[in-house]
Amino acid sequence: MHDPLRRPAVVTRVSELIGATPLFELCRTENDSRLLLKLEQFNPTGTAKIRMARQMVLDAEHRGRLRPGGRIIESTSGNTGLGLAVVAAERGYGFTAVVDRHACAGKLRGMKALGAELVYVAEEGNEELATAAREELAARMARESPGAFFTEQHDNPANAAGYHPVARELDAALDGRIDVLVGAVGTGGGLCGTGRALRATVPDVRIVGVEPKGSIAFGGPAHEYYQSGTGTPEGASIGALVDFDLIDEGVKVGDVEAFATARVVARRTGLLIGGSAGGVVYEALTRLASLPPGATMVALVNDGGEKYMDTVFDDDWMHARGLVAPEVEREIEETLMKFRRTF
Repeated sequence: MHDPLRRPAVVTRVSELIGATPLFELCRTENDSRLLLKLEQFNPTGTAKIRMARQMVLDAEHRGRLRPGGRIIESTSGNTGLGLAVVAAERGYGFTAVVDRHACAGKLRGMKALGAELVYVAEEGNEELATAAREELAARMARESPGAFFTEQHDNPANAAGYHPVARELDAALDGRIDVLVGAVGTGGGLCGTGRALRATVPDVRIVGVEPKGSIAFGGPAHEYYQSGTGTPEGASIGALVDFDLIDEGVKVGDVEAFATARVVARRTGLLIGGSAGGVVYEALTRLASLPPGATMVALVNDGGEKYMDTVFDDDWMHARGLVAPEVEREIEETLMKFRRTF
């Protein structure tokens, strides 16, 4: 019998490899509370966002918004674009990614390799995050291009629906024993889509949203940040998918702490996670000691670290931006190793 929570042995489309991602136990306390990482880097393109990319395209087809030979247009910092590039290639669509140079170079190269057309809103050498400018240009291009469809990930309900399977996977793997769910908040689709579906079977799960310091979704001053693919920068609209009623607590993690966590996890476990995932894991680690006995906390790790060799894991890049903090790395390492169990 086919198990929808497991990948089939043989597939004919890359998108059929989406889902059934593993859980990795990062830490366990003496009272048997534990921190599990949902490793979405095991999806094609190494990211969770291919889940919602596929769902947005399927939804657009169902609604008649995308027709054979059409073109998909999206404003993206990389991971959504990688997913859309895969789905577009499979289903015979053109794909235009509207990008800035804040995105990791590896993501931009990956989209291009998958056949995407890249349209930049910033000149070479300008690394500022330009979310608002990207979205304005993508919307205008879609209006002016016959047969084009702007997937508009920040306000597309299919984005959130694409993550409902994550909740089903967690529920099945853990028999509903999930006490805390921690995840990054960018478009809101990942955490809120997963959280809302999970609440249907695990009504008491506590949902914690994490954004970079400098992002505006949870208030506070706006300023530049380097965590990629997450948060809401100044000048951009908070996406309609960010459900503040669903999120029990919204917190901020700085670039220094997020990147230090990713680097420490890599050195101590051999697991490469992305920069914004480092922020999620950092926040989860700070909460581990306060969990009740036997509790389970799940951190959503939206992508792996392989795309960040030129940034988070590059000492020169980190030093040039004042992001290297050995004392922070030592504190994180001490916390991790205090609770880290090997088997």
